Amino acid sequence: MQLTLWTYEGPPHIGAMRVATAMRGLHYVLHAPQGDTYADLLFTMIERRDARPPVTYTTFQARDLGADTAEIFKTACAEAYDRFRPEAMIVGASCTAELIQDDPGGLARALGLPIPVIPLELPAYQKKENWGASETFYRLVRALSGPALAAGAPRGGAEGRRPLCNILGPTALGFRHRDDVAEITGLLGRLGIGVNVVAPLGASPADLARLGAADFNVVLYPEIARTAAQHLHRTFGQPMVETVPIGFSATTRFVEEVAALAGVDPAPVLDEHGSRLPWYARSVDSTYLTGKRVFIFGDATHALAAARVARSELGFAVVGLGTYTREFAREVRAEAALHGIEALITDDYLDVETAIQAANPELVLGTQMERHVAKRLGLPCAVISAPVHVQDFPARTSPQMGFEGANVLFDTLVHPLMMGLEEHLLGMFREDREFHDGAAPSHLGPRARVPEPVDTVTVAAPAAGISWAAEAEKELRKIPFFVRGKARANTERFARERDLALITIETLYDAKAHFGR
Repeated sequence: MQLTLWTYEGPPHIGAMRVATAMRGLHYVLHAPQGDTYADLLFTMIERRDARPPVTYTTFQARDLGADTAEIFKTACAEAYDRFRPEAMIVGASCTAELIQDDPGGLARALGLPIPVIPLELPAYQKKENWGASETFYRLVRALSGPALAAGAPRGGAEGRRPLCNILGPTALGFRHRDDVAEITGLLGRLGIGVNVVAPLGASPADLARLGAADFNVVLYPEIARTAAQHLHRTFGQPMVETVPIGFSATTRFVEEVAALAGVDPAPVLDEHGSRLPWYARSVDSTYLTGKRVFIFGDATHALAAARVARSELGFAVVGLGTYTREFAREVRAEAALHGIEALITDDYLDVETAIQAANPELVLGTQMERHVAKRLGLPCAVISAPVHVQDFPARTSPQMGFEGANVLFDTLVHPLMMGLEEHLLGMFREDREFHDGAAPSHLGPRARVPEPVDTVTVAAPAAGISWAAEAEKELRKIPFFVRGKARANTERFARERDLALITIETLYDAKAHFGR
């Protein structure tokens, strides 16, 4: 076990909470010690929900461990049913309660409640949050979606009605899940395809019983819904679309795939897509972005999509790609190989920070952890994946998926670089005699003196045993931000090889001449 300041994922019961909180009519009874209710804050404070998650905690204390904790759990189950009257219940244990082995599933069944009770076995010391959400959703779908079709029995067709699909994967606390669902539902509607059930987000146990009525399934978030969709394919013969519609190209493929399954013409929707990303990629202004070095880290769905958009649609060079979702390591490694790099598979943010420093990117795309790392290193950054902070749950609609999502993603990736360029130009011209307060009067006429602007760019700490003279630091800041890290590293290497303890302006320019040969 490792102590850490940040973590990309919580234990698997947090994933179960994300599913329970997303649904209606479902209650989660969690066998947990006093203090494990901290997870409620993720939904009420970070996601800004107006109600607590539908979770009852047993909240046993240390003194209870010498008594009957099983009875505490049974009492909590019975009281939760009497108070909330849910359509279905899931029961399980937190990582701490798992150690006392009270068997929540067996205890709940013994109560004989008149509703489905689905036990969860979530190994807290081997798996994490996204796996817990996936397993919970799969267990719910398997228990509530109905019996399998008899061998050889045909599926009900779409005769007399428009094609129907299920949208699978969105949960509470998901990165832009609410907005993605609205965007994709509208996109499907323009194709003439109806949405049978969206799950888990907004679904009830009764809705899960109707999953088999759809003609096919759309898997928006494979980390959450792939296992459940595979079960529905085996049980009801429903094909599934796994192309994640993030970016213009992927959305186009998505439209073509769902149109083929539904037997409809995609051309009208594709002709009126409304995305500005392809136009910008062909514009003269976009040449500024060509070849920009970008480092990407996040959950597998968003990291893979960001890498493809960055390379194929904006012309960036992907110099780093990784994920904390170990279950999708194979897919991320395959994508990284296409970029000629080795994937970073880790859940330690310090490893990610080290990799960012080594890659010397000009832009970082990641989670809220990478946002903090990039700020410390003086690099532009955009958040493209959970875990995120409250500012990444905007009140406005801001999807990542669909053609409108491509517009949002375009802004997300481009603006940090453009603003970084602006900051560099301001810093560069600040020293120009035309704009300097101590210079001769401007042709614009006399003006009041203003305080010298504070340079807010954070620079990396110098290498051990090496210090920078103030004049050298000032000169370094004149170098464009997107190569400043490389210049600093090369200069320190030059000084280290020559046993120089202090880097002066002369050292900086000597290093520049040396590495410029």
